[in-house]
Amino acid sequence: MPKTRSLTNPLKQRIVGLGRWLLTLGVVGGIGIIPIRLALTLHQVPQPQAILVLEGNTDRVKFAAQFAQLHPQLPIWVSGNPGRFKLNRRIFKQAGISAQQVRYDFCATDTVTNFTCNVRDFRTQNIRHVYLITSKHHMPRSQAIATFVLGSHGIVATPIPVDSGDTPSESIFRILRDCIRSVIWMATGWTSANLNPELWR
Repeated sequence: MPKTRSLTNPLKQRIVGLGRWLLTLGVVGGIGIIPIRLALTLHQVPQPQAILVLEGNTDRVKFAAQFAQLHPQLPIWVSGNPGRFKLNRRIFKQAGISAQQVRYDFCATDTVTNFTCNVRDFRTQNIRHVYLITSKHHMPRSQAIATFVLGSHGIVATPIPVDSGDTPSESIFRILRDCIRSVIWMATGWTSANLNPELWR
């Protein structure tokens, strides 16, 4: 029995080590190819095909409704809180935006999942370029996440920041933290938001 254990343990270690090496290689390769995929998409699809609104506050939705008036042909994705659904629907209705033009995503619990929850829909609808609407102070983190999550699928996000007054930009720590989470999602499909959604807001 001890001999069997001594033979199998090194084999398991080699398999685990090889698995980690392949995973690392895959993630690094995946990250490295993102700029190429985004450049190709911009060449092929220079104009956005949809609007993605990170619903965090009402000002963003009001801005998105006004922005959508200038782009009546574009579908709108609102990613956010189900508790604001009726208010958001009323804002779009008052702006003359058809209810059929707006889709609401209630899967997201934070900024990372704003993107991971919608990337499959975008791929299914063959949407490869979106306008990204969020607050100006929130945009650097949102763009960083979008680069990994959407960019890994060849989807470009063109930023449309909403004025957020004197609110300071988010810290580099929060940006780096969510970049790491995005890379983990790329490798495993896990966002870590289920650990404590409020922690990541």
